[in-house]
Amino acid sequence: MQSPNILRYGRAEPNGERVPLRAGPLTLLYENGDLRAIKLGEVEVLRRITVAVRDRNWGTVAPSFSASHPNGTQSSVDIGADSFHITYTVENIRDEIDFTWQADINGDAGGVIAFRMAGVARSTFMKNRIGFCVLHPAGAAGASCVVTHVDGATEQGVLPEYIVPDQPVKPFANMQALRHEAAPGVWAEVQFSGDVFEMEDQRNWTDASYKTFCTPLHLPFPAQILAGTRVEQTIRLAVIRDSANAKAATAPQLRPLTFTLQPEIATSLPHIGLGVASHAQPLTHKEVTLLKALHLRHLRVDLRLSDPAYPDALRRAEADARQLGVPLEVAVLVAPEGGVALRQLANLVDELQPDIIRWLIYPEVELSTRASMTEPAVLLALQHLASVNPDAEFASGTNTDFIFMQNHPPPYALLDMACLAMNPQSHAFDNASLMETLQTQATVVATARHVAGGKPIVVSPVTLKPRFNPYATGAVPATPPGHLPPQVDPRQMALFGAAWTAGSIKYLSQGGAFSATYYETTGWRGVMETETGSSEPDLFPSLPGAVFPLYHILADAGEFSGGDVVGTVSSDPLRVDGLALQKNGRLRLIVANMTNAPQEVAVACPGNVASVKIIDETNAEEAMRSPHAFRHRAGNHRELINGVITLALLPYAVARLDLI
Repeated sequence: MQSPNILRYGRAEPNGERVPLRAGPLTLLYENGDLRAIKLGEVEVLRRITVAVRDRNWGTVAPSFSASHPNGTQSSVDIGADSFHITYTVENIRDEIDFTWQADINGDAGGVIAFRMAGVARSTFMKNRIGFCVLHPAGAAGASCVVTHVDGATEQGVLPEYIVPDQPVKPFANMQALRHEAAPGVWAEVQFSGDVFEMEDQRNWTDASYKTFCTPLHLPFPAQILAGTRVEQTIRLAVIRDSANAKAATAPQLRPLTFTLQPEIATSLPHIGLGVASHAQPLTHKEVTLLKALHLRHLRVDLRLSDPAYPDALRRAEADARQLGVPLEVAVLVAPEGGVALRQLANLVDELQPDIIRWLIYPEVELSTRASMTEPAVLLALQHLASVNPDAEFASGTNTDFIFMQNHPPPYALLDMACLAMNPQSHAFDNASLMETLQTQATVVATARHVAGGKPIVVSPVTLKPRFNPYATGAVPATPPGHLPPQVDPRQMALFGAAWTAGSIKYLSQGGAFSATYYETTGWRGVMETETGSSEPDLFPSLPGAVFPLYHILADAGEFSGGDVVGTVSSDPLRVDGLALQKNGRLRLIVANMTNAPQEVAVACPGNVASVKIIDETNAEEAMRSPHAFRHRAGNHRELINGVITLALLPYAVARLDLI
């Protein structure tokens, strides 16, 4: 039997503790060395203050805290009623990188927070960044700002509503201070010292924030840092009130959690598909039976035309799709001067006669110092593939992060659709940060539609981790023994993955996505484990042949394929969120606990009785081992009292409510 932690988030180790703090009128959380959710009353002032060490390929070198503290940090934590003082020591060590630093964080009763880091390189290495990252919440979009540049000049600006690709975002460059209006007449001012800071719009990577960071990107990177080099920086946050206009701050209210239907709002449920398994094993009869229950709309296969083995990949995908009774979504990666390879692909398609619903066309390499390769790839593909399967649609945009779609747009006028991929782990990797990205998915899709001139948006694929590193400036190292591949996340097989997937379907629908391709069919990047099981059971402790909890979310949504997603609103979407599905007079609500703590939520919906079925740590193993029996077992009938039903949800639990 698996432990509660493995069932919750795929690892036996406990999550880090969140410690509530106060600095005068400001409330915040301390977690694993970071300051999070800094609020003035109910207004979020800053999302996070953290220190990052980034290697030459923009990989984040994980911090290691000394072992003398109960949470793994060598620290001193002094917490008062309205002030605090925290110190700790960190090491960032990986391959040739060896960097250590000390933190000193002080919050005073006057509402000022100062965070100082002082570090030293203990080896000589190449780095892209060392220092503070300050995250301004995405909810501050449209806020007025005042920038103080390093030369003392000031400039006014606005945090952008639509996602912008500019790095840095204008006028947020060469900063020594930034002030933004957090509430009417209330300004949050952050002062930076020790380096030059600038801002990027992290929503390009679905992070729910604008990030102010050092060192400026116009400077050459990677840069060498010599052993013995010291790095010292300080962030100072203060809240300034315009006495004439300031809105009085109130203490955070401990309101009951609510999840409410908005029946006047409805969007189409995206066409949901899966990717072909990257392990290249054919589907078994059992796997085909289970996958058919998802009511999939398509199966994605990736063809890198410079790889001589790509014809075998297409043959396997065609066989899988034929067994599942769905068409293929074919992603084609075109190398420069790829006309010959495209002609060969056209001949192969003529031979196999696969059912292709759409082509996704990408250049083989998207990050280039040369002009964009996207338009030439699209023109070549249209020339050689358009007549092969006349009913297939063509899409292009980016095979990775949205910023590429903005910086290297394809010729949208020649295309039927635009496409982009999503994952929540470009910059942060903890459970809470991944849940924060969900609401941004709607903003990304809406901005993509704007950028593409209203074309339908295909989100393909959606994965928990990046499939590759498009920003690498050197060779990507091989996965060392005893580690999971960088594309694999154990949360895929846990309740966390189910809750995250429910939120993703909601917000992709809310943004107006036409189609969404999730994960893969089988294996540790899929919706179920292979019958042979995990090759790293200590690191990815899945059950051989079992489905993952997120399988049930996709099955619940699949039963409403072709229907609508009805509007819902949560009083705190970072604690409880979900979606409502409607088709042919049926109404289904999926409500998920997005946290590692129990939550109680009042769900408001029409009707008198609901059939309620919950998947949580008490029955997740059963739901994974015997999915057919679990899905066909009747739910518990619960009466609604004045149109409300109250649910008690264990960590990362997901409830399905069918209104009777």
